[in-house]
Amino acid sequence: MMRGFLVGVAVCAISVGVGVYGGYRLTSEFEAAAPAPSPVAQPTVAPTALTGREQSTISLFRASREAVVSISTSGRVVDPFTRRTSEQPVGSGSGFVWDDEGHIVTNNHVVEGGTSATVTLADGRSFDARLVGRDAAHDLAVLKIEGRDLPGALPIGQSQGLEVGQEVLAIGNPFGLDWTLTTGIVSALDRELPGQDGISSRGLIQTDAAINPGNSGGPLLDSEGRLIGVNTAIFSPSGASAGIGFAIPVGSVRRVVPQLIQQGHYTPPSIGVIADARINAAVNRQGLSGVLVLGAEPGSAAEAAGLQPATLDRQGRIVPGDVLIGIGDSDITSLDDYLVELDRLQVGESVEVRFRRDRRERTEVMQLTAGI
Repeated sequence: MMRGFLVGVAVCAISVGVGVYGGYRLTSEFEAAAPAPSPVAQPTVAPTALTGREQSTISLFRASREAVVSISTSGRVVDPFTRRTSEQPVGSGSGFVWDDEGHIVTNNHVVEGGTSATVTLADGRSFDARLVGRDAAHDLAVLKIEGRDLPGALPIGQSQGLEVGQEVLAIGNPFGLDWTLTTGIVSALDRELPGQDGISSRGLIQTDAAINPGNSGGPLLDSEGRLIGVNTAIFSPSGASAGIGFAIPVGSVRRVVPQLIQQGHYTPPSIGVIADARINAAVNRQGLSGVLVLGAEPGSAAEAAGLQPATLDRQGRIVPGDVLIGIGDSDITSLDDYLVELDRLQVGESVEVRFRRDRRERTEVMQLTAGI
């Protein structure tokens, strides 16, 4: 039995010795002679070339970024026990440089409720801002900063002639993520949304470019980098972007902002003509140049001048009455033109109003009154 045990140990020892020697694996002559495998060469990946469209977007963002600002507001809070006052953050948003004098355009709801505002530029500099004026009806406000080497203003485009489907870009500070670029298209035009104090915002641009809290007051740009709107609202049950954002058209901005800078508030002058942006845009597209008169406010200059409104025929088609074609020396081709020209004048002034009736041009002198 002992002999059998020793034989077994010897067999095991021989088996182990064949497999391992000195910590190295013993190989056959064939394995020893086989060359070591060559390392696999890694392919060289060339950098991805940017498309022309991508290069254009990048260039546009770089050119526009400096004119976009971040805005934070604070308000005074009184401690009910100590009666001490302190500054507490109220809100934040975006804005953009309007001119070379340091005027900053943003939304009224961005600055509303605050007693102080700070404007931060893309280069990191921050300035205390002064409120120049605001208008709740158009949800626009103007701030002013003082400093050297301020960035230049954005080029101003037009909202008349925008088309559904054209590309747009939005720059702002959503959720505090500063200088964020989003892109999309014009999804619809002439939208209307209920605003603060029961005042509806009309003629808004709808876009699917992502607009979130913090984008308010930032610019909406066309593919050439021109300002076509001011981002103002989103439609979303969750409060985040759902692909439905709205912007104030630049035609309204051009009318309101100069008055806010000059007098701190907006008082729209009027001759009492009733018109509709959507109907007027439709007839303009059909070749009718000017402003279609749909009615006259009671007691207004338009009523006193006897302006004749449009009517409908039996097929429900519009039959033009009087069509406004000029104010003073300026021609009018659209409703935006008409409102811009009115805003150049003051309440109480008298102005020559040119209109077309039955293919004949007529002129009436009308006195401007404060509109609503």
